[in-house]
Order: sequence, then C-alpha cells, then structure tokens
Amino acid sequence: MTAALMTVLLVSTSLPTSAGTLPARTALERLHVRPASAAVLARYERSKFMTGWRRPGTGGCDTRQTVLMRDDRSPGSGGCGDATGRWHSPYDDRTLTDSAEIDVDHVVPLANAWISGAWRWSPARRHAFAHDLTRPELVVVSEAVNLAKGGRSPANWRPPVRGYWCAYARDWISVKDHYDLSVTPRERAALRVMLHTC
Repeated sequence: MTAALMTVLLVSTSLPTSAGTLPARTALERLHVRPASAAVLARYERSKFMTGWRRPGTGGCDTRQTVLMRDDRSPGSGGCGDATGRWHSPYDDRTLTDSAEIDVDHVVPLANAWISGAWRWSPARRHAFAHDLTRPELVVVSEAVNLAKGGRSPANWRPPVRGYWCAYARDWISVKDHYDLSVTPRERAALRVMLHTC
C-alpha cells in the first residue's frame, strides 16, 4: 500500500472533530435565524441529496461502510463488508454488535438542511453534504433512536442521553455554520439550552 493511500485511509476513517473553528456559542449567534417554510418543505425529496451511499474511493468502501469502519471499536476489524463489530450509539448509550441494528445518522437531517437553505444548492453540493466525512455530520447510532429522531431539529428532539447534549449541539452548530444553514428561533433557543450542559 502506498504512503499516499495510507494517508487517505487514515484521514477518512478518523473521527471528525466536534467543534468548528469558532466556539459553538459564537457560531450559533452568527447563524441566520429564519422561520421554517411549509412551502419549501413540501418540495423536499431525499433523492435530491442521495439515492444511496456513494463510493468515495476509500479502499472501495461506500460512505456508510467507511463510517462503520471508522466508528467500529472491536479489535481487528476493518473490512467494508463486515457485518459484525462493536459500535457505540451515543444518542442512547447503547453498544451494538450487528450492523443490521444500526443506522448512519445525518446529524443535521437532510430534510432540515433542505428547509435551512439547501434547497438553493446545486445537486452536487447537496450530494457532498449527504456524504460529508470531514465534518461531524455522519454518526453511527441505533436504528431505533434514529427512527425516533427522524428529520427533527433540537427544537423537537434531543438525544435521550442528556450527557450527550453538549456534543450533539456543538456538532449541529458546526455543520450549520460550515454550510451557512439557517436556524429557526425555537431551534436556536433549544441549542442554547443544550450548550448550557457543556
């Protein structure tokens, strides 16, 4: 394996950082505040972001497989097709050992990104957002907690584990700040509450 390929694998499979370049509170205050639009939401389709997990070229693995390998805590794991491993779902503090029990969650759901400004983006930018391995946008969670979350923002859903609120709020703000996505007044208020747990 070449040194260049080793570097790509190490970068793509390391955990993304939780905070952006600005402190979370500062970043939150600079986000644009706009009310949600039912008319914009009505035009949302998941296929405008993704039709499946793409293959980014990391050892032939697709985005989901790359996240599973990155977050797998079992010794000696690492293959794209591995169905078993040991993953921690931080939202509900569960340890999972079967990839069929897990989902890869978009921290900022695609539907929320859409109504927060992604409806203006090009298809290529939306696709890049849905497969972003650099920012803290993709995380392994239990299927059950991901279904409970759905496309909701912190105004309507927060991780059941209160001890994870700080990290979740920081990740949410980091993604929205990077992509210049707006927040609703209730969403911003909820994020402020969550940051008080830091």
